[in-house]
Amino acid sequence: MVRYHTVPRRSAASVTARSLVVFLLIASFGILFAGCGAQIPPEKDFSFTAQDVARFRELARQAQGGSGSQVAGSGVYLENSPDGAPAARVLTGSGALPTANTALSGEAPVLDLSLAKTYDAIRSGPAAAAGQDVYQVTNEFVNVRSAPNITAVQVARLTQGNAVTVLSFVDAAWAKVRLPDSREGYVSQRYISKIVSEDQLAKEKSVFKGKYFVNFGFVNVRKAADSESELMGTIPGQAFVTPLSNDTNWARIPFQGKEGYVAMKYLSPFLPNLLVRQYTFTLPVLQLKMSQEGAMAALPRTIALLKKNGYSITTLRDFGNLLLKQQQQDVRIDPKTVVLALSDITAGNVKEISDTLISSSVSATLFIASKELGMDSMTQKTVMTLIANGLDIESGGHTGEDLRSQTNAQVDLELRQSRKLLEDYAGRSVMVIGYPQGGVNDRVMKAAADAGYLLGIGIAPDRTFQRDQLLRLPSFLVSPKATDQEVLAMIKG
Repeated sequence: MVRYHTVPRRSAASVTARSLVVFLLIASFGILFAGCGAQIPPEKDFSFTAQDVARFRELARQAQGGSGSQVAGSGVYLENSPDGAPAARVLTGSGALPTANTALSGEAPVLDLSLAKTYDAIRSGPAAAAGQDVYQVTNEFVNVRSAPNITAVQVARLTQGNAVTVLSFVDAAWAKVRLPDSREGYVSQRYISKIVSEDQLAKEKSVFKGKYFVNFGFVNVRKAADSESELMGTIPGQAFVTPLSNDTNWARIPFQGKEGYVAMKYLSPFLPNLLVRQYTFTLPVLQLKMSQEGAMAALPRTIALLKKNGYSITTLRDFGNLLLKQQQQDVRIDPKTVVLALSDITAGNVKEISDTLISSSVSATLFIASKELGMDSMTQKTVMTLIANGLDIESGGHTGEDLRSQTNAQVDLELRQSRKLLEDYAGRSVMVIGYPQGGVNDRVMKAAADAGYLLGIGIAPDRTFQRDQLLRLPSFLVSPKATDQEVLAMIKG
């Protein structure tokens, strides 16, 4: 999508400041290269003193009329390093991807968080468990209107994953709802569903037992169970009908203080959308740290073991996609499925790893720390090739440091920067964070949710987890020395 921005007119003073910045840069670079003769060394990243950076930053602010961080026209971007000290890096061109040695920017990048509410809804438990009539929007969007008809004034617009409390069903087509901000309105009930567990399904269905609606434009009400009987009136389409008794042909119903009869062929049982959603999962995640001695030899051996014992090998992305599908329908993962996750992926081992996986005809989740990305490390072409071969590329953080030992600002920066850099390289979304060194707690987990991740994986020896643990998934750390029996024991529990 093309974005248009209005460029403010600059004053003569700002132009003068910009010219001064350019002059200082040219002069600085001229001094650097003066006296070098023909023996010019290969170009490196330039270094600046703290005083230089402070001066350039002030000039940049003056030139841009604010707190902008780019020295006008120079290609030099001024930033803060993680410890707060000024830093600078030179980009080779507009939009260039950061190199492997680039430090984290001082500001968290802008991320696509359009699925954040959907992810939050996925991680929540069934609303019916708390005895609430809370329904979730299952369509891409739904309009909330001031009255139960499509021409009424629009009160709000909800998107997939938003929750509303159903106050009542007006008829089979419309529900009166309360929004989280306490406003009330009406929505088409076909676009909302109540999330229930398997145990709650029978109870929810019993609430609507014996409730019917008119499935035609209208239905005639007659004095007797005979199509030639006297007409008492009509009931409009979608209206509710609760028969006092019925057979296959006629239903006896209360009507305007009396009793009448309607043909059963114009009635259908009413049941709102009840979406049965799995709450507890049994899905072993085997994690191999490829930096460990012997891990490369253990990889094909582990794959062969799983195949020999009839297990399907999948990725965390495939699991995430299944969770998304469960927002619309009850789908389950095959019980003999195992996730294979590989961490500590570097430019030095990525080719051998990918060759092993491709030759074995299996996919796996590869957690890549974004510090490994760059022209001198793991290139964008390498990442795109991995994806083209069916491998799942997810975030392993940026520096590889345990997030639990970092400040809130550092954790937020690590999670957001690594996701953004990897998405720039991969050309697609990143939905999983492999916490470096397995470091995760409630604080880190919340930061991962805020950064737009659906899943997070730590290290905990368990094969079963619940929906509210999706940002803290357990995994078995497989030692390269583990025997076949030990690996199978992890999977079988």
